[in-house]
Amino acid sequence: MASSILVLGAGMVGTCTALHLQERGMDVTLVDRREPGQETSFGNAGLIQREAVEPYAFPRDVGTLMNALWGRGAQVHWHARGLWQMAGALRRYFNHSHPQAHAQVTEAYSRLIAHATHEHEYWMTASGAQALVKRAGFRFVFRTPQALDEGLQRAMRLNDRFGVRYQAESTQQLTQAEPALRTPLAGAVHWLDPWAVSDPGALVQRYADLFVARGGRLLTGDAASLRSQGAGWSVQTSAGRVEAQQAVLALGPWADGTIRTLGYRFPLFIKRGYHQHYRSPVQLRQPVLDAECGYVLAPMQRGLRLTTGAEFAPINAPATPVQLVKAEALARELLDLGDALPEPPWLGARPCTADMLPVMGPAPRHKGLWFNFGHAHQGFTLGPVAGRLLAEMVHGRRTWIDPAPYAPSRFL
Repeated sequence: MASSILVLGAGMVGTCTALHLQERGMDVTLVDRREPGQETSFGNAGLIQREAVEPYAFPRDVGTLMNALWGRGAQVHWHARGLWQMAGALRRYFNHSHPQAHAQVTEAYSRLIAHATHEHEYWMTASGAQALVKRAGFRFVFRTPQALDEGLQRAMRLNDRFGVRYQAESTQQLTQAEPALRTPLAGAVHWLDPWAVSDPGALVQRYADLFVARGGRLLTGDAASLRSQGAGWSVQTSAGRVEAQQAVLALGPWADGTIRTLGYRFPLFIKRGYHQHYRSPVQLRQPVLDAECGYVLAPMQRGLRLTTGAEFAPINAPATPVQLVKAEALARELLDLGDALPEPPWLGARPCTADMLPVMGPAPRHKGLWFNFGHAHQGFTLGPVAGRLLAEMVHGRRTWIDPAPYAPSRFL
């Protein structure tokens, strides 16, 4: 009889975890309160970021900190209550962002990112989702020569250290590559390895459809109903209470609330983000990051998607799309956005840890419970990698990546 397991959370990480567990012969039930890929995985810039070998560090220069404090620029917005609630985690985040500590974190983080595209390729092929993906990279565009020079130095360093491929582009080369940009820019770093997805939520749904087609159960339910049940676990679903021998929490930004009920206090926090679609009369050939202003423009099936930087706020705080307003004004300097689609801005939350590494492995104090969350800005990128690593641990086999740096026990 196959070993049974619950996977709570049907975003990119949870869906890929369910697929990998299923492929290893387990009886898997995937549970979410919504359809697959309709939360954090839905609203990102659709990038599988093979170049993102360095996790986002807490800024340490005074200028950037003062701009964030006084709300200047579009990169950062904050709620006072959010900063108060996250103070301890943010302090640890700041400490881990010291250059020496950040370099150590990057070593562990880059081992995951290195496998992102080929692990996605496996499931894209199996699910028939190749048409959703464009494999032509994306660009960091720079407004000033100084910022371009710094960007190129960083690109050279990452290429030397991690083999991340890039191409430097001058003003003229960038204009030829992206004629829709109407403002002359200093140039760009064209990252060659990332992939762009034209509908991120649809990609997660394709993966979930494959899971169901292979015999998996996809049910509606609430992770708050998770209970230890004899020697296993159970959760209340649309099909009644479902029991299994083991359970995986892949709840993204909602993980903290659930693990707190189990007695865990990890240094977790969220960065909220917004997006809006526009009926632009022009087309970008590839996604672009306005590197000095902190927003991304990405061609999507529904139009040109504008995504924002980080908002530090409680997960249930009212929407305050201040950054979106600022980013839209900045984006209109670069190209003709056209009219916004007649719909409210989308709001989602990125699940972050103070040390910038995801939480993947066995729950320290609960037998048969596994954690797979905290992937911050890269849950969409890392879903298949995280799913495979967690499944290998559950299966008790040798893992192809050392899981020690991501162990939940590091926070005890």
